Amino acid sequence: MAEIVNLRRVKKAKARAEKSAQAEANRARHGTAKAVRDLEKARDAKAKENLEAHKLDEEK
Repeated sequence: MAEIVNLRRVKKAKARAEKSAQAEANRARHGTAKAVRDLEKARDAKAKENLEAHKLDEEK
């Protein structure tokens, strides 16, 4: 005999799985935390500042 399936539960489970897959894709696309972004920004600024400090002045 066939197993009885509640279509409402199946439909909700499918919707949850699709939502979960979309959320995972969004996390991969926009996944860096603000603290990590700020740290990277600060490191870039420090490196740029350090490079500017070591440049030779041009005489005119």
